[in-house]
Formats: sequence, C-alpha cells, structure tokens
Amino acid sequence: MAVNLSKNGPALTAAFKEVVDEKSNTNWALFTYEGNSNDIRLAEKGDGGLEELVEELNSGKVMYAFCRVQDPNSGLPKYVLINWTGEGVKDARKGICANHVSSMANFLKGAHVTINARGDEDVEPEVIMQKVAKASGANYSFHKETPSRFQDSGPQGPVGSVYQKTNAMSEIKKTNKDNFWAQAEKEEEKRRQEERHKADEERQKMEKERKDREVKEAMQRDKRDKERSTQIDQQKKYQQQQDAESKDQEKPRVEEQEENQAAEKKAVKRGESVEKVNEAASLISQRAVNPREMFKQRERGITPSDSDVPSAAPASPQPEPDVDDGQSRCEYDEQEVTPQEQFEEEAPAANSYVQETAYEKPAQPPVEENNLYEVTADETPDRGTCARALYDYQAADDTEISFDPDDMITGIEMIDEGWWRGFSPDGHFGMFPANYVELI
Repeated sequence: MAVNLSKNGPALTAAFKEVVDEKSNTNWALFTYEGNSNDIRLAEKGDGGLEELVEELNSGKVMYAFCRVQDPNSGLPKYVLINWTGEGVKDARKGICANHVSSMANFLKGAHVTINARGDEDVEPEVIMQKVAKASGANYSFHKETPSRFQDSGPQGPVGSVYQKTNAMSEIKKTNKDNFWAQAEKEEEKRRQEERHKADEERQKMEKERKDREVKEAMQRDKRDKERSTQIDQQKKYQQQQDAESKDQEKPRVEEQEENQAAEKKAVKRGESVEKVNEAASLISQRAVNPREMFKQRERGITPSDSDVPSAAPASPQPEPDVDDGQSRCEYDEQEVTPQEQFEEEAPAANSYVQETAYEKPAQPPVEENNLYEVTADETPDRGTCARALYDYQAADDTEISFDPDDMITGIEMIDEGWWRGFSPDGHFGMFPANYVELI
C-alpha cells in the first residue's frame, strides 16, 4: 500500500520548512509511522545537528530523517536524507516500507546526500560529513580564497603522504562491534529455536492431554450407556413380570365373565326358541288335517277316496330345550290318534284333505316300511331346495329327521304348509316342521 502523507500533512510540511529555512534554529526533523499503519507522523525535531539526530534513531522502527549540515568545503548549507531501517524490524514490514522510499524522497525534496542506514555505523556523523564533502565536488572554498594564492611563496617543503598509521584500538573496537552483532544474532537464533522447541513440547503436551481426556470421556460414556441399558432391561423384566401377574389375576375373572355371557346368550336363545316353538305349536294345533298320516297313506298307495280321511291333525312336536327325547315321544303318542277315529269324528274334513293333496305327486307303489326313508343324500341327483335349521329337532319316529341349529336341510319337498320333508345332514330322508327352518 502507498504511504499516507495527507493525514498529518500540515505538521510534516511545517517541520520540513523549519529545517530548510536557514534562519531557523531547527536543523533536523525525524519522521516515522503510526503503529503498523502507513500513516507518516512527526516523531521529533531539534537543533543539535547530526549528533542529536543519531541518538533518536530506534532499532525497532522504520524512520526517515532530514537534516541540515554545513559543507566543510564550501561552508554552504547541505541537506541529508537518511532512510533508517532498524535491525529489529520484521522482514515483511521491511518489504512494505521499501516501496515508500521514493515517495518520501519526493516529499523531502532538495536532499544533497541520501543514506540508507541499518545500523549505528552507517549514521556516524564523521561518515556522513565525509559523504557530504565528496558530494560537493571541490576541496576549497571560494569565499576563503586570498589574492596572494597565485604568488610565489618560495621553495615548498616535501610533499606529504596520505598514509595514516593504523590505529589498533580503533580496529579492535570495530572488530569487537562486528563480533558483538554476530553473537547477538546467534543468541537470537538460539532463543527462537528454544521458543519453537518449547512451543512444540507444549503443543504435544496439550494434544496428549486432549487424547487422554477423550479416552476418559468415551469410557465414562460407555459406562453410562451400559448402566442405562441394564436399568432398561431390569425395568422391562419387571414390567413383563407385572403384566404376567396381572394377566394371571385377570384370567379367572375374564373366564367367569365369558361363562356368564355365554350363559346369558344361551338363556336368551333358549327363551327365543321356546317362544318360536310355542308359536309354531299353536299354529299347527289349529290345523284340521294331520300331515303325517296323510304322508303315510300316500306312501302306502292309499288315496283319500279309498280310505278313511283323517278329520283332525295332531299338534306338531314341541320339544323344549330342557326336555329329553323320551318326553317328546310321549307327548306325541298322547296326541296321536288313528285315521279311522279322526274320520268318524270329523268327516267334513275330507274335502279339505282332497283339496290340499290335489297338487301332490301320484301315489307310488308300496315299498317296505323299514327301508322307506333310508335314502342318502348321495343318491339324489341334486340338492334341490335347501333350508337352514333355526332350532334343534329330534325325530319322533322313523318318518322324521333330526337336526341341530344351523344344520343344512337339502332336497326339500313342500308337501304341506306346516310339514316338509327332505335330507338331514346325516343323509336320512323324512319329514320335519316347516317353522323350524328358513329357506336359503
């Protein structure tokens, strides 16, 4: 970046003008940077000449000095510009400030001698004055000339020599100074190596501590995870044990509830069955013709005109859910009467019998009574009309069939309004109450 001379421009210009002005007592001014920025500021100024200026130079900074001196040859004022770069300045900063030398030379214009100094030996007043004398180009002063300089002054003495005797102390001092700076550089390099070694050791120590800490934390984390897993497993086992105990305690009560519900359903179903059976029995009891006797006569080949016609039909079987088959058979035997008695008591019923059987099939040849209903479902060509049993029914004799609720009755023949005949699930063929089933 370029040097900034505008921030402190008035102070810089005023100091420069004081040094240039021969009437001013100020004969030197020293400029430097503000911190690590590129802004130039006035560091110091004075009237003590080069000796005072050299004392203000700092080995850790980059500075620019402008000084007014008197030419030893001509006695005229000369101006010296010193670009000072201390030995303690970092290399990066040196590179940046090297680009500012030309800008500072343009600002501090009029310098007769420019010196780039890095150490105290470069800014010794005697060395600077020698350079100023050489820059003047003459070893005499016009103002000190006398009119008699061209006059013959007589014989001259021997010509002097430029040889100077070697000053051992001066040489030793200069050598010691060089050795001092070499030793200082070695010590500085050693110090830097020790610092780097110490930093490496510290970094390794911190890295080891970090790894140890991570291993310890990982072990603690694994331990916590294992303890938590153990607690969870124990809690699960305890919960399973509690659930098993709860199920064992609930099982008898649930079974009891299920038994009670089953008993209630059975009672309700039994009540409905009893009501249906009673209703069917009341309807069948009102019929004047006994369908069972009519069926038996037709199977025997007896027509109503050739035999006595039953005058009254007994009530259909009414099996109760809690009554066994023996009681049902007894009730049926008590209600059954012969066709002859019915014909003698109710002769007018013959006409209705003839009307009801008019649509039935013609009489078939007589067959043996024992094998009359021993027909299996496999011998029928097809299932024909089918029905599902609503209640259980027990056959009163060989002419009827038995079935349980939800059993299928196939090959149904509707021979009468109250009595049908068909195949039971076990393959027997016979009559059954029509109100005990429903068609499907």
